[in-house]
Amino acid sequence: MLPIATWSLYPAACMRTVVGGALRRVLNASLGTQLFLLQMVIVIIAVGGTAAVWVRHTRDQLDRQYEQRALAIAESVAGLPEVRAAFAAPRPETILQPIAEGVRRETGADYVVIANSRQIRYAHPNPALIGKRLSTDGSQVLTTGEGWTGIETGTLGRSVRGKAPIFDSGGRVIGLASVGVLEAEVADQLAAALPPLLWTVLAVLAAGSGAAALITQRVRRQTFGLEPREIAALLEQREGMLHGVKEGVLALDLSARVTLVNDAARDLLGLAGDPVGRTLEEIPLSDRIRDVLGGDDPGEDRLVLRRGRVLVLNRTEVVVRGQHRGWVVTLRDRTELVRLAGELDQASSTTEALRAQAHEFANRMHTVVGLLELGEHEAAVRYITQTTEAYSEYAAGIRERVAEPTLAALLLAKSAEAAERGARLLVTADSRVEEDAIGDPHDAVLVVGNLVANALDALETAGDPGTVEVFVRTDADGLHVRVRDSGPGVRPELAEEVFRDGFTTKAANSGPRGLGLALTRSTCLRRGGWVRVHNADGAVFTALLPVAEREAAR
Repeated sequence: MLPIATWSLYPAACMRTVVGGALRRVLNASLGTQLFLLQMVIVIIAVGGTAAVWVRHTRDQLDRQYEQRALAIAESVAGLPEVRAAFAAPRPETILQPIAEGVRRETGADYVVIANSRQIRYAHPNPALIGKRLSTDGSQVLTTGEGWTGIETGTLGRSVRGKAPIFDSGGRVIGLASVGVLEAEVADQLAAALPPLLWTVLAVLAAGSGAAALITQRVRRQTFGLEPREIAALLEQREGMLHGVKEGVLALDLSARVTLVNDAARDLLGLAGDPVGRTLEEIPLSDRIRDVLGGDDPGEDRLVLRRGRVLVLNRTEVVVRGQHRGWVVTLRDRTELVRLAGELDQASSTTEALRAQAHEFANRMHTVVGLLELGEHEAAVRYITQTTEAYSEYAAGIRERVAEPTLAALLLAKSAEAAERGARLLVTADSRVEEDAIGDPHDAVLVVGNLVANALDALETAGDPGTVEVFVRTDADGLHVRVRDSGPGVRPELAEEVFRDGFTTKAANSGPRGLGLALTRSTCLRRGGWVRVHNADGAVFTALLPVAEREAAR
């Protein structure tokens, strides 16, 4: 508290200090307290304003009522025959004073004044003022001959009054009658009407404070009791985390409308504009991605292709306070991982081929040892010569047609894998691949390896050992690939569907699985080529893979 002396010396400065301190305390208060105080201020202003308007309106109505009442009394006095006749008497005041007092007592008016045309009083509640000029101007009534109402201050105080002209028998204005009611009486009448208003104001304030408390409590629940600065800090942290993580994050509401997306998700999905507020159908996405985002293809780690990228999507339900609010989808780029996995698969195929060859070689050695133990030396020599020449001829045939070592090794490995599955892999006699003619061998290995693997899977699904025929050839356009299997083929209506990632999640229940064909098509398209399928005694896949230099020139 400030000392009394300080208040007396510097009242304005002290008031500013107190008000400033109160404002600081309010601004530093909790969000709930600020909301409650703000709402109470609004309620008080609204109620106070309404009450003030009501009081003003009631006062104006009372003033008008008393003005009309005073004017009616004044006109009644002015119209009395004895009043008119008194103006012709030698001493009019002796006749008019009793009449005016009698009217005042009967009507309850505070005064009744009668004056002549020169505004000299003939009657007044204070007899000492009779014969003196009116304290207020009555010339307007005397001049116009019309009544007048208003509020003026006279010898008895401020009053609501009405004035009426007095006419003689010839219609000439000979004087006026003025009747008034002191404003103190009007104020008393107004005060008598205030208690109902006061109770109404108190009831409204009580109801307003209760409503403000309920609203404050609801806001606290909805904000989990957090203060504005804490909410702002959480928002800043969320924005920082959302746009700082490498993984993509996309949130959907119950109507499959995007409510949140970070920079990584926008980049991974290749979205040009802001998708927030748009449904999945309104965003340019593939059917496969819509299936995963919309939940038609549920599960964890769903693989999709988007503009040459292999994405892993996970869709998680969002539950807030026990209620389902939507979904959050995370996106991770696994393009490099899938490429490495493909290379590992090729390495595994080569290893498996070597294992199969080692197994076959062990069997042959056991055969040779058995022949030698039986003394069949010539038969052992013939057996060794035949098997060596057969394998050498097959490997040399592939190496002669496919001079690119990486692709030749792949075909040899796939040949051994086919033999393990009970099938045969044949490289056509018209195959020709010159060394260093296919550019980056990784894409060629991916395309040929996936098509051959797809053909072997088709034979295994059909339960037929069968044959896989491979044609590879390079020319000015690039690497031409044709892989034919002796399986059941591909239904015509699925000729395009088989190249879509997640092919088996919809129409097809059998046939190619995984991302192999989708990656093959993506690789060919990225290099400016193509891949197609048709049936001719089995499924025939053809592809064109331009060399990297030609792709760059385009």
